Amino acid sequence: MTGRYRPDPAILELGSDYYDPVRAADFPQTILRFRNQRHAETVGLGDLSDEDWLRHFGRFAPLPDNLEQPLALRYHGHQFRTYNPEIGDGRGFLFAQMRDGADRLLDLGTKGSGQTPYSRFGDGRLTLKGGVREVLATEMLEALGVYTSKSFSLIETGEALTRGDEPSPTRSSVLVRLGHSHIRYGTFQRLAYLKQLEAIPPLVDYCLRHFVGGTHDDPYAALIDHAVAGAARLAASWRAAGFVHGVLNTDNINVTAESFDYGPWRFVPRWDDGFTAAYFDQFGLYSFGRQAEALQWNVHQLAMALRTVAPAESLIPALKTYPERYEAALAERYLWRLGVKPRDAKADEALALSIEAALGASDIVPDRFWFDWRCGKRRGPSPADAAYESDAFAAFRTAVSAYEPAADTAHPYWSDAAPCTMLIDEVEAIWAPIDEGDDWSAFNAKIAVIRRMGEAYT
Repeated sequence: MTGRYRPDPAILELGSDYYDPVRAADFPQTILRFRNQRHAETVGLGDLSDEDWLRHFGRFAPLPDNLEQPLALRYHGHQFRTYNPEIGDGRGFLFAQMRDGADRLLDLGTKGSGQTPYSRFGDGRLTLKGGVREVLATEMLEALGVYTSKSFSLIETGEALTRGDEPSPTRSSVLVRLGHSHIRYGTFQRLAYLKQLEAIPPLVDYCLRHFVGGTHDDPYAALIDHAVAGAARLAASWRAAGFVHGVLNTDNINVTAESFDYGPWRFVPRWDDGFTAAYFDQFGLYSFGRQAEALQWNVHQLAMALRTVAPAESLIPALKTYPERYEAALAERYLWRLGVKPRDAKADEALALSIEAALGASDIVPDRFWFDWRCGKRRGPSPADAAYESDAFAAFRTAVSAYEPAADTAHPYWSDAAPCTMLIDEVEAIWAPIDEGDDWSAFNAKIAVIRRMGEAYT
């Protein structure tokens, strides 16, 4: 969808209680490494020259009629379920806001753009490898139908960074994301913690007007209902994609339930509920099988913050609907990825359960399963044929036989020998030539392959 540039710095409606004006770092270099042209066109920025692109997204010269100065947003959050009142936008800021062709309010936010009042002892920078990983994550998730932020721009910045968890010194970058809101659960938590209760109703109103729409007799109940529905959808989408976010703290979840802020993410190599993405998640709090639970816990923390200005009885009904909404969303996402038409709630749930049981009993890479059974019909030959004939897949074979295709397999992707995947070894193989010889060919080729898969799923 092509759109015209429609600036709308709506965040200024809220006033200075919610953010701090900041300055971007002055980087030694600005080398364009990734430009998301297709999404630039949706917000009317597709005609920017590369020189202007670098000026706006590497030097952060303001866009016309937009924010005159970047804003570091204020928030707190539970980090691994321990409350932290000393966080906020520590290496990023809100750079601009605009409307797309569907009239959605979108934010351009940064990662690695320099220090802010919330950087604490951090340098406010982003490694180039971290930027590359985020581009790959968002491209893959978008292709798999996950509601995700878009990696809009990646620029190498010429600084040598020291990190304790990867070889140092390492190259640096600044990333710009295009996303639907930067208002996080932790934004509300901060106001409740500081007892700035008069600031909560305007924030609720801002979110309802710009991200929910309509009129609401009870704005707090409406916001929680929106959050519960979105969290359930997001958790189901990640599971169908075989994705582990890694750090599901309340400051990493926004009110639009858009997946964003990618750090130690992974795609699962097999269907393992205990699989974790972050080496520091020693107890598996945010493991593959616990992400739905984590998002439910988080939305309860949002409700606790709203409870300071709203009666509990208006918030509880929506919170109770999370399990059923998650199960419905999970069945919907599984059917979408299979490419079959829904039948009825009971049958769809049974099919979803049969998929989980079959994959859980096998060592098949999940992407291979979805690829081989596109439109509910087994395609072959496949390295997984023996598993598909096993007893573990018997219930699935029976259940899926009653389903009709909702798509087709005409796209050439479905005739490939193997599915497009994004396992950690592939990520490392893409990074190695960049690191060793500044060779971006594998990175660019992978983006093309991912987008081709996305076309096949459309």
